[in-house]
Amino acid sequence: MAKKPRIVIIGAGMAGLTAANKLYTTTSSKDLFELCVVEAGARIGGRINTSEFGGDRIEMGATWIHGIGGSPIYKISQEINSLESQQPWECMDGFSSQRTTVAEGGFEVNPSIVEPVSSLFDSLMDYAQGKLSEESTSCEKPEFCKLACKAFKICSSSNGDSSGKLSVGSFLRQGLNSYWDFLKEQDELKGYGTWSRKLLEEAIFAMNENTQRTYTSAGDLMTLDFTAESEYQMFPDEEITIAKGYMSIIEHLASVLPPGFIQLGRKVTNIEWKPAVEIENGYGNGATGTGRPVKLHFSDGSTVLADHVIVTVSLGVLKAGIKHDSGMFSPPLPSFKTEAISRLGYGVVNKLFVQLSPSTSHDTPKGDSLSKFPFLHLAFHRPDSEFRNKKIPLWMRRTASLCPIYKKSSVLLSWFAGKEALELESLSDEDIINGVSTTISSFLSQPQKKVESNSHELWNGNVNHHVESSKGSEVKFTKVLKSKWGNDPLFLGSYSYVAVGSSGDDLDTMAEPLPKIGPNFESSAIPPLQILFAGEATHRTHYSTTHGAYFSGLREANRLLQHYHSVGA
Repeated sequence: MAKKPRIVIIGAGMAGLTAANKLYTTTSSKDLFELCVVEAGARIGGRINTSEFGGDRIEMGATWIHGIGGSPIYKISQEINSLESQQPWECMDGFSSQRTTVAEGGFEVNPSIVEPVSSLFDSLMDYAQGKLSEESTSCEKPEFCKLACKAFKICSSSNGDSSGKLSVGSFLRQGLNSYWDFLKEQDELKGYGTWSRKLLEEAIFAMNENTQRTYTSAGDLMTLDFTAESEYQMFPDEEITIAKGYMSIIEHLASVLPPGFIQLGRKVTNIEWKPAVEIENGYGNGATGTGRPVKLHFSDGSTVLADHVIVTVSLGVLKAGIKHDSGMFSPPLPSFKTEAISRLGYGVVNKLFVQLSPSTSHDTPKGDSLSKFPFLHLAFHRPDSEFRNKKIPLWMRRTASLCPIYKKSSVLLSWFAGKEALELESLSDEDIINGVSTTISSFLSQPQKKVESNSHELWNGNVNHHVESSKGSEVKFTKVLKSKWGNDPLFLGSYSYVAVGSSGDDLDTMAEPLPKIGPNFESSAIPPLQILFAGEATHRTHYSTTHGAYFSGLREANRLLQHYHSVGA
């Protein structure tokens, strides 16, 4: 009797479990395949990890459904009733419109200053993403569309960076310069201490850049490719979080799989496969003589033979795996694959949760201070500015906000990207609390010196008893919780982006199975589809997202189903 094809899926995250769910539910009644999922970690979910903090449900990893219109994640959430919960959850009231922008030193920034700069930034990003052009009729501020177009022309004429490629970062900064040129002379700014209008506008612009860094995982927007930005696709309609947690989606996908199907603590150290060229040169149909061309080696010394392996590890793990001293693949991956892996960007984004003490306020009823903590957006002085508060640590200076995770929550959240996100991982809880406290003190206290009568001092001095200030009141934090995706050996980062020098073609290359069979090979002599690749970094238009990972898992499952002409593919 012929052996059933054996499929091993490496990784029990969104992509791996989606592929497993599809293959198992489509074929279980016919029992066409031997299937299993091997996961190096002690849990399923991958970069999805729902947790609790301060009595609230939070996400350590993936957080948002990015547009509910057409999203498969939203559809599943509806089907399994995950969008409602009795327990409070992160961002359950969506994006707050009650944002308070504060400049370093304790100056609440008037919306008349914030909104034009933020609108400019949004228009520039819309232009980069292909949503606007100079002729756009949907643009709320046509002058910003024209500025974006002008910025693009200037950047294009100067050939972007030294490689001739344009980055999002250089385009954005040219847009800001064009804005200043457009405005020419502006009124002198009064009531903001040492802040000039131009410095404050730049700080607000940088605040938006810091938010964009966490959206994309590009620690430096100068490394984010401009051309590819217009290929990235968003689903329409609102963005929401999942009331019962993102893990409810993972658990749903895994729930149909029988006991023992997912093997935890099974770390693959080497994937031995047979390239087409070896088989053409007479090496035979697989190294083992069993007809199964792939051999997986595990950290405990055991091995498993397979006909097909779906690799769903992160791009960060693949980047580490193609280094000469790693030997993740034997023989090494072909150059077209390793070059794509090397060129694509992969960054670190971490979340920091801090809990306010119920006794933060000395002079108000218990808990009242929590209801008054603002959705705080932070406009910092430049790190080299003579006016900066030298006590604020550098790692805090590139976070854009510190906000309650929903109205009246005692849990505050900040996002970090790049070098600051990595530094955060190495800090002690005490260092973090001190850094956040110092920052809060600078932003929510009255300015050290009294300024003009039209000063925009935050709260007009009414909440100084909630924060550590020159008058001795203080904010107290009871505990902190942070994610550590950068140094986790199972992920080595957070999600992918198209870096300058890369392109959407590299994402397509990531998705190509191995061996790559050319026209000069007899397909019957070559075991096909030995190694398949899934995960967010293999989707050209939805990279960096959970739904991109979901789509990629379906794609590879369907590739195998179609290969075996299975019903329901």
